[in-house]
Amino acid sequence: MRKVDATARRSQLLSTYGIGGLFPSETSSFMIVGLDYWNEENAQHVSEPRLARSLKVRELKSPPAGGGRDVPVVRFPRKQICPFCRRVGTTAELSGDWNGSKCGKCKEKALLSPFRLIVACNRGHIDDFPIHRWLHKKLPEGPSHEIKMTALGKTSSLDDLVLTCGCGETRSLGKAFGAEAMKGVTQCRGLRPWLGHDHTEACDETPRVLQRGASNVWFPAVRSAISIPPYSEALAKFVNRHWTALEDPAAVNDALLANIAKASNGKFTSDDIVVEIKRRRESDEGADLDEDELRRQEYKALLEGRGERKADRDSDFVSETVEILRPRVPDLITHVRKVTRLREVRALYGFSRLNGVAELGQEGLCKLSGEEKYWLPAIEVIGEGIFMAFDRIKLHDWAQRPFAKRRERTLQTAATRQADEFKRTPPTVDIAKVAIHTLAHLLIDQLSLDAGYPASSLRERLFVDNETAGLLIYTASSDSAGSLGGVASQADPERFAAALDEGLHRLSWCSTDPVCIESTATGTDALNLAACHACALVPETSCELNNTYLDRALLFGTQDEDEQIEGLFSAYVGP
Repeated sequence: MRKVDATARRSQLLSTYGIGGLFPSETSSFMIVGLDYWNEENAQHVSEPRLARSLKVRELKSPPAGGGRDVPVVRFPRKQICPFCRRVGTTAELSGDWNGSKCGKCKEKALLSPFRLIVACNRGHIDDFPIHRWLHKKLPEGPSHEIKMTALGKTSSLDDLVLTCGCGETRSLGKAFGAEAMKGVTQCRGLRPWLGHDHTEACDETPRVLQRGASNVWFPAVRSAISIPPYSEALAKFVNRHWTALEDPAAVNDALLANIAKASNGKFTSDDIVVEIKRRRESDEGADLDEDELRRQEYKALLEGRGERKADRDSDFVSETVEILRPRVPDLITHVRKVTRLREVRALYGFSRLNGVAELGQEGLCKLSGEEKYWLPAIEVIGEGIFMAFDRIKLHDWAQRPFAKRRERTLQTAATRQADEFKRTPPTVDIAKVAIHTLAHLLIDQLSLDAGYPASSLRERLFVDNETAGLLIYTASSDSAGSLGGVASQADPERFAAALDEGLHRLSWCSTDPVCIESTATGTDALNLAACHACALVPETSCELNNTYLDRALLFGTQDEDEQIEGLFSAYVGP
């Protein structure tokens, strides 16, 4: 295929245009292909052993950059349309060249545009919209079936788009989006274009019709980890860069150690490297890491803290203890940390279509390569933020109150209904986590005002389980809004108390009240209660849970007199 002069940031190759996703380029549309075809030589090593271990790979690498065809693409969808003569077909059919871009059927020679509809199934297979079968069902394709798509000009809906064949058949696209619209028309062909023609699977599902640019065409499965000591230290990062040579004990000798120590320009000795190798091997021999264990380790590191050390300026982790001003800060918040240095690594380990599957090994989570790879694509971002820990006993006691239990049951019903619809195991709703999550959105909104950052450059990280409760608001952006020190400075005692006070009072009312505070089913799949765009919702990039499991009433109570004092911060904010 011809070279495509299109660019994307590395972060976009994990979040927006990743493997199996569609990449728009001028008037064309392409699909990013799998790791088998990436230029691995230009992919730089990303050091984060904990994350690599949790994803069961040996190494993480950033998407390659610096050369042509570093990340190849294939044309998708194959079906194109001429904006002038309205003919529909492949590039070979319309231009006479499989790699052509202009219509050869009309005198205008207009640039072809990709057809707007595609089909996909829950297993991640994707294909062109079956235009011919939609019109004819059983008739074979042939030169007599020249298809055009015209717009009636009456409305902007799909009912207005009509497919017309040279044989006389005509049909609107209006009913193509029904759940069973493709039943009797076509069956999933099991195509996986990002892996190649040799990786087609047998599939008996009926595909769904989607708009080419729809958000459910591609759901990335991304896992992230924060670099914590000792992995964040300069020595650990240096040894990790050379781990391929040091991993096998039989291959390690004095000469190898001396050469690697020499590569540090005198910063580390052979003895330093030996100590780190021993620690790394003992760590790797432990139990498998899952995301919950990653969070527990990070919570512990943030809570224990680590001050700035002159001896190790290359460390990626600094978490300083901050005094809490009582009684301006509620007793529920037990610890505050100023995180002046933070490094986060995000890795793409799969993707899904239609249903957002993200669990390793679950059906519907698509592979990134045809052959098993020892590495996954990842990016690293540097930032800073504020961490706070909460009294888990007080949270538990509050969660047992009738008010909290009632709202927990409402959310659990919605979560179970959603899981049944997508044939998944229902999640267990933790109402304490919902409350902390809502508080995180409050702080993101407030810090964006106080620190001057756009809300989209702030992120939340929740640490809530049966034993711990913590919250990290941080910047971790690959652009200029990544680490300017503004968020960490808000952890100073006076500023933190003022920000928390103002944020709580601002969120205690909403411009859509009383409708908002009395809502019992809002948001995606009714997974929110009292939460709307005027109060609790934040940019999608900032939220770990896609703006779901939010309830402002948990913090402040509702309008009912019996429930006004049941919120976590009702006594602090007042009626």
